Parts: sequence; structure tokens; C-alpha cells
Amino acid sequence: MGAMDVTTLHSIGELSRRTGLPVRTIRFYSDSGVVAPTTRSPAGHRLYDLGALRRLELLRTLRELGIDLATVKRVLDRELSVAAVAAAHVAAMDVQIQVLQLRRSVLRVVADRGSDPEETKLMHRLTQLSGDERRRLIDDFIDGTFGPEPTDPAAVAMVRAATPDLPDDASSEQVAAWVELAELVGDQGFRARMRRAAERQASGRTLDIESAAGEELMEFTRRTVTEAVHAGVGPLSSAAAPVVEELVHRFAEVFARTPDAEFRDWMAQRFEEAHDPRVDRYWQLVWIVNGWQVVPNLVPVQPWITEALRAEPARREA
Repeated sequence: MGAMDVTTLHSIGELSRRTGLPVRTIRFYSDSGVVAPTTRSPAGHRLYDLGALRRLELLRTLRELGIDLATVKRVLDRELSVAAVAAAHVAAMDVQIQVLQLRRSVLRVVADRGSDPEETKLMHRLTQLSGDERRRLIDDFIDGTFGPEPTDPAAVAMVRAATPDLPDDASSEQVAAWVELAELVGDQGFRARMRRAAERQASGRTLDIESAAGEELMEFTRRTVTEAVHAGVGPLSSAAAPVVEELVHRFAEVFARTPDAEFRDWMAQRFEEAHDPRVDRYWQLVWIVNGWQVVPNLVPVQPWITEALRAEPARREA
């Protein structure tokens, strides 16, 4: 660039060509004093020097980055540094990005589920809650489940230690899990089941029948049921009958009981108590929401056995 360029004056039309901004926009900036003309021609036309061109180029860049005109003017007047403005905008944009990511996740769940307007509204409302409000929802659930003076503090501590906390950049899977969790914790029936399960687990009484049966029989049970499940044998199907028959006989032998209908009922009750599917679901959802490493989905042995045992009388009558 030669020395001539420093003193070269540009008309508003040339400025428009050099910056890519419409003439009317430059005129507006001129009138509002953001980039005033350097001088005017004898005919009264605005003329701008190189400094004005540079101001205008910086103005366009900052405006494209979403910075408001008042702030841009302060930068151009050297009241604010570009770095300070950029830092403030980074912080603001981080918040916007989090909000947008959460919205995107909600919309993805809505699209995947084919949600109706009511469910969409609920999802939006639940994800809009602040972190404190979400924690309060879980605190209410824990207080409502165990009471103000819990008889089993260990059970409460166990549930509190794994409080679900939806991250700001939640995935659609985490949003869906949080919504399901919020519905679950509001259910009075679930609270009673959760209390029983947590108190049993905290006292180590969760798997009475399994520990009493011994590792060998439980290993055989897991293997047998897993094979049945993989072979497509449903607990209510007639193909489940011989599987159940063998398990009942083996358990009766270990417990020194008669493998009759009464013993089947006793087994069904014990397995049902050991694993409540809704409580299992709660823990699974907490794991997803918190982004913890989800334990691989093990074949649900207990629910299968319970259903198969309960179906036995019906099968025999049929």
C-alpha cells in the first residue's frame, strides 16, 4: 500500500464495495456517529479515510459475531478492548449453547417417541427446572419415601449418594431418562416399594433366597434362565414348564422342602422381593442421567422366574 492510500478518501459507494455493507447501513452508522465521515466533498458528499474504513471493517466483524451496537461503539472509541468484549460474549454464548443443546435433546426425544403435546410440555417443563429445583424434586422424594426421621439412615444415605443430576449438555437419552425418573419419584406406590427395597439392600437382606440357595445353584439358575431367554422361551409359555420344574426341584432339595404348589408360591414371593423391577428401573435411570458407566443389561433372571412360577397353576389348570 503506497503513501497515497493513507490520505485517499473514499466515497460511501466505494466504502460499500470495500466492506460489503449496503450504502444505507453505512449511512445509518454515519448518522449515529459510530463511523463518522472524515470530511465532505464540495458537493456535500461524505468522504471516508483509511481509518474510517478500518473502523467499519471491525464494526462489521463484531456485529456478525452478535455483539450489540452500543458495545461495538465503546470498542471503537477505545473504552473497551476487543478481548474483554470477546470474553464476556464467550460466557454468554456458553449459556446459550447449553440451553440450545438441552432444547435439541428434548426435541429429539419428542421426534423419536412421537410425543403428544402434553408429554412434550411436561418434558420441556422438567428440563427447564434449575439444578436446585431438580435436586429439590429428589429431596422431596427421599423425604417422602423415608420420612423426616428415617428408621434406617443407611438406606437414606445410599439413595442420597446417588442423586440424579441432569447435566447442562444432556443427551436425548439423558433427557428421556430424567423425565421418566421425575414421573417415577412422584408415584406414591413406587415410594413404598423403594423404601422396602432400600432398607433391605442397606441391611444386606436383599438376596435372601439367592444367598441361602448358594452360589452353585444360583449359577445354574442364571445359566438355565439365560439360555431359555435367548432361545425365546417366555416365562408364560408352555416351553417354560420343564425349566421351572427342574429349578423348583433343585431349590426344594437345597431348602429341604417338598416341591409342591406352596413351595412354588414361597419361591415366587422371595424372588419378587429380591428384585423389584420398578426399583431396578430407578437405579438404571439414575445411572443414565448421571452419565455413569451403565452396567450392561443383564438378563433379568428374577422377574422371569417369578413370572414363570406364578404362571404354573394356570398352566396346570389349562
